[in-house]
Amino acid sequence: MNSSWETLKILSDPTRLRLLALLLREELAVAELQEILGMAQSRISSQLALLRQAELVSDRREGKKAFYSLRAALTPRQLALLRAACESVADLPESAEDRESLERVLQKRRQVSEQYFELIAGKLGKHYCPGRSWEAIGHLALRLVPPITVADLGAGEGLVSQLLARRAERVWCIDNSPRMVEVGTELARKNGLANLTYKLGDIEQVPLPDRSVDLAILSQALHHATHPQTAVNEAARILKPGGQLLVLDLKEHAYEKAREQFGDLWLGFKENALHAFLKKAGLQQVEVTAVSREVSEPHFETLLASGVKPAA
Repeated sequence: MNSSWETLKILSDPTRLRLLALLLREELAVAELQEILGMAQSRISSQLALLRQAELVSDRREGKKAFYSLRAALTPRQLALLRAACESVADLPESAEDRESLERVLQKRRQVSEQYFELIAGKLGKHYCPGRSWEAIGHLALRLVPPITVADLGAGEGLVSQLLARRAERVWCIDNSPRMVEVGTELARKNGLANLTYKLGDIEQVPLPDRSVDLAILSQALHHATHPQTAVNEAARILKPGGQLLVLDLKEHAYEKAREQFGDLWLGFKENALHAFLKKAGLQQVEVTAVSREVSEPHFETLLASGVKPAA
């Protein structure tokens, strides 16, 4: 699409405008758009196809699901035009209903993950979890050079942090499950780890100050983030200059049942995707390495990504 005239033609359809208004706020699956708008999948898919053909949106596949978002390469003029058009109808009843429905859909996403972790709180070390192998955890732990301050983001019960706290100066465990925080705090108390503190919070909005930790860890947490890049950006924000981020996560796979069984939002990540996350967060010396592969089906593989925050 080359001209504003063509963009205006696309925006003249109410359904397409409502779709764009939603995608301005969040990347969404076709089924989620269907739920928000209360329209048949065929109607939504046909309008999305026109928007994709007009190069206003792009799609990606995650297992059997197709997710749509605004095209990253939109020009400032196109983006301004889209925003102006969406704002012009923001006060209409349909737009208000769409925003409310969007919030319900996003809340449902969060609840799927939270319910899984609430269910397994206190049992995490006793049950199978894809990618959680001592081989992989060992690779992460060996990178630690004490005494330092560590932030374990999306820590769960903090099984890794329970080990690190025995040598680190201070360890912060951040998790969005109140039950996980409660269980972890009790574990720290029982083990006499006064330097291990659990805080309720989200990995996309970490409740720690800028430049406050030497090492940030995202261990099998990133695939539960709604916006993985935001989570990596937050981890980079709290690092001191010269601090290191370590990410342990699943390599991209096709085991669709992981969404229901383990509350996963993403079916792992490609190596170049993890590399890009860390580079976009401003980290240097970025490396991504495959560190383990499970012997039983579906043969989950684990990647270790690392990066260093530039010195001030």
